[in-house]
Amino acid sequence: MTIAGIAALVLLIVCSVYFSSGSSRLNVPAERITISEVTEGIFQENIPINGTVLPLTSIYLDALEGGRVEEKFVEDGALLKKNQPILKLSNTDLLMTLMSQQSVVYNTLTQMQINRNSARQNTVSKLNQMADVESLFKEAERVYLLDKKLFDKQVIGVQEYKKAENDYYYYLQKKQLTREILEQDSASTRQQAEQDRKSYSASEQALNMMQKKVGDLIVRSPVDGQLTSLDAEIGQNKNKGERLGQIDLIGGFKVRADIDQHYLSRIQPGLKGTFNFAGKDFIMTIKKVYDQVKSGQFEVDMEFDGPAPQGIRRGQTLQLLLALSDERRAVLVPQGGFFQQTGGNWIFKLNSDGTLAQRVPLTLGNKNTEYYEVLSGLKPGDKVVTSSYDNYGRIEELVIKK
Repeated sequence: MTIAGIAALVLLIVCSVYFSSGSSRLNVPAERITISEVTEGIFQENIPINGTVLPLTSIYLDALEGGRVEEKFVEDGALLKKNQPILKLSNTDLLMTLMSQQSVVYNTLTQMQINRNSARQNTVSKLNQMADVESLFKEAERVYLLDKKLFDKQVIGVQEYKKAENDYYYYLQKKQLTREILEQDSASTRQQAEQDRKSYSASEQALNMMQKKVGDLIVRSPVDGQLTSLDAEIGQNKNKGERLGQIDLIGGFKVRADIDQHYLSRIQPGLKGTFNFAGKDFIMTIKKVYDQVKSGQFEVDMEFDGPAPQGIRRGQTLQLLLALSDERRAVLVPQGGFFQQTGGNWIFKLNSDGTLAQRVPLTLGNKNTEYYEVLSGLKPGDKVVTSSYDNYGRIEELVIKK
């Protein structure tokens, strides 16, 4: 027992030294690992992304005026023409305001007529006064000229001549004054008419605006398109500005995709993405990048390079490969579980007869959905273990048992 104990202790020490020396081995059945060949080929960095099919252009329906839903003319999915009624709202306060504004317009129009008639009568009166003064002036002028001649011939006395002269200048001044009054009256009449016109125009504009507000209680389609959502039920109250639905223009689609925030600095308009639909490959281009990050992701809008696939539908989910670089030749190693334990810093490389795999340092570059780009450590034709290294710990060599 003493000899056995000593032997076990020695064996333990030997094993400890052996494993800590960095040359430990592990027997591995060949069928339990994945062996891949390093190749040289065309490499393009890409990432998989998921996108949702949306209409190329969508128009939101908002309540221009608040009210109670009285009637629905169409349902979700209906094809609409421009200005086609969608639903009707009722708003008693708005109708009362409209009636009040109509009364203001009618009262303003009535007052305009009164002012116009009054101005016309006043003008006629001033014209009559002018006519009377003109007649009196002419008579005073005739008497004055006649008496002046008679006075010069000493037929009449000074008193009679002075009276005729005074009457003449009196009616001359009165004529001038009456003409000024008539001119002022005409200017005042024109000014009053202009003020009345502006007042009526303002009240009429207010009435037209109020009529438009009442008209907006009937919600109409602003464009030709398809009503893809309508959030309104009979009897429901809708506030001003509240979202009522959405209209999609027919004839085009786009894809809104979510991308991990890690790639935000590398994503820009113009990058291409591909996907397969019904056995055919289609290409899309990023047109818009939304920089706002939500839940670790940001959004991009992509449009088709050419016609959209036949049969594609709004809301459908697509899986795309987004290219982050141009194509180039590179040394490639297939992706596998080894990367989780090694971080791409080393890999098990097989010897020429495939019976032994040893650790070798490795430097990887970019990756796509299938391969890592090898910068150093491997060459085309090398065979490596790409399956998971979970159970290998500090093992330096794998002995492959076939």
